[in-house]
Amino acid sequence: MKIDIIGDIHGCFEELEQLFFKLGYKKEQGIFVHPEQRTPVFVGDITDRGPHSLAVITLVFKMVITQQKALYVPGNHCNKLYRYFIGNNVRIWHGLETTVAEYKACSKEEQALIREQFMTLYEQAPLYLQIPEVNAIVAHAGMKEVYIGRTDKQVEAFVLYGDTTGEKDSSGRPIRKDWAAHYKGDAWIVYGHTPVLKPRIINRTINIDTGCVFGNELTAFRLPEEKIVAVPSQQPFQRDRFTFFAAH
Repeated sequence: MKIDIIGDIHGCFEELEQLFFKLGYKKEQGIFVHPEQRTPVFVGDITDRGPHSLAVITLVFKMVITQQKALYVPGNHCNKLYRYFIGNNVRIWHGLETTVAEYKACSKEEQALIREQFMTLYEQAPLYLQIPEVNAIVAHAGMKEVYIGRTDKQVEAFVLYGDTTGEKDSSGRPIRKDWAAHYKGDAWIVYGHTPVLKPRIINRTINIDTGCVFGNELTAFRLPEEKIVAVPSQQPFQRDRFTFFAAH
């Protein structure tokens, strides 16, 4: 099995198409397929903030659910959009407002279809993926070694939101612990969630959220080759949205 794990898309549909082409995929019948049967894996947060969240939902739904040519794990933005669609009283901010605006601009028929597609995608998704063929685990915000194999509420909170302390920094963002620095496992942990300027590799972990929606890059990590492939973003660059880790 050969896989291409794709970082947080956040509605950047054009960059996603460019990344697929750079990875050698061809567009056939509305989806992307690789001549060597490689499997794309979406690491969550496919919507919000970017310009084309609904187009990304439709493509990911077709590839994962309809054609079963790709895999997907949810992120925190996916979780919030799902809660919006089931009628929970969620605050429409932190990027959700862009997806909701796109959604509300659609006809009632289009809204019903998008809502059904996304809810099906989310409800059928595992919390995280264990892919033994390439000795990897894919989880949106990462995975502590002690959590591997578990699916309880503590693990759900971790894979969606990361290793949060419950406190916030001066800009109002959650303060997170650096779980990756303490990871000692031999399986790759491939994740996103926290925007970094370059993929961050520490121990056997790699963060591939290179902040496409904040103007940097959209990145894929290929296994078993352990190769990084990226395309530049078309969005305005916002340096303040990136996390800079201390050297280890």
